[in-house]
This record gives sequence, structure tokens and C-alpha cells, in this order.
Amino acid sequence: MSHESDANPGATAAWIGSEVVLDLKSHYVCIGTLVGEDHRYFILKNADVHDLRDTSTTREVYVLDCRRHGLNWNRRRVLVRRDEVVSLSLLSDVRE
Repeated sequence: MSHESDANPGATAAWIGSEVVLDLKSHYVCIGTLVGEDHRYFILKNADVHDLRDTSTTREVYVLDCRRHGLNWNRRRVLVRRDEVVSLSLLSDVRE
């Protein structure tokens, strides 16, 4: 079964330059500015790569806090493997 994003790496091209949230299969969430993508990677700049095992908060609360208070990035540039991403959304679409 093919996913739309697998078949069309440019499916999120309209989001280039926007802050996005990438929920990963693992205990990580990545939030940053989407600057590019290809068939293997989403490319983020000024990204917060957060290991949820290091905090007592939930993924949803952590992402909402980033939306409310701004991003405290810890990586200047990050390549995130597409096959690790469960969902990708605009940070501005996170509901308060």
C-alpha cells in the first residue's frame, strides 16, 4: 500500500518555510521550520528534537506548549527520515 507522501515527495511543498510538527514512530517529536524534502528526508532548520522519555509531559502538551510559548530549538539543521514520521502538521494548526 502506497501513501500519498511516499508517491509524491512534494505533497507538503506549500509548507516550506513554515514551522511544522513531525510526530515520529519512536519517543521523539521534532518541531522546526521545514526547508526542504526529498524521497527520504524532511529537512528542518532551527529544530527542537525532543525525546519524550526525558520529560513527564505528554506529546500533545509538549507540542501545545511550543505553540504557546515559542520554539526553543536545539538543532540548527536536521534530516528526519520520512519512514519514521507518523504525522506531519503545521505548528499553527495545533489547537489550543
